Amino acid sequence: MGRKYAQALNLTVLDNNGKSQVVTMGSYGIGVSRAVAAIAEQTSDAIGLNWPAEIAPAKVHIVATGKEDLPFDTAFKLGEDLEAIGISVMLDDRRDASAGVKFKDAELIGNPIIVVVGKALADGKIEVRVRATGDKSEVALGDGLTTISSLLK
Repeated sequence: MGRKYAQALNLTVLDNNGKSQVVTMGSYGIGVSRAVAAIAEQTSDAIGLNWPAEIAPAKVHIVATGKEDLPFDTAFKLGEDLEAIGISVMLDDRRDASAGVKFKDAELIGNPIIVVVGKALADGKIEVRVRATGDKSEVALGDGLTTISSLLK
């Protein structure tokens, strides 16, 4: 900014000798894009991003796997149920991508919770992963909302 606006506004200060001097102006705001870049840099790891829940694209990333309709239908319903209680969801329902590709994408994107709806569904369970710690557990589908909600607090 320099002195352009200071001169136009006649902004001056007295120097050590009592002489009037035009001030030099500057703008050093952090801005949203710089803040996002700084957070991404500080919270990422070798696998990918790891967003804090407050600024994550979504709180929960649901990954549906397999070839049958049941995991995809269940994932969609779980997503609706989570959104109904105010938890934002990103659903990966690509049928043409392998489970491994979906897992890598979920880790790269870095939403705080990753839920896998796949093989464990045969036992009435889903896998819940905490992106920041890598902790994962299988929980009963009926307990999914409670478990996910508590992990986000």
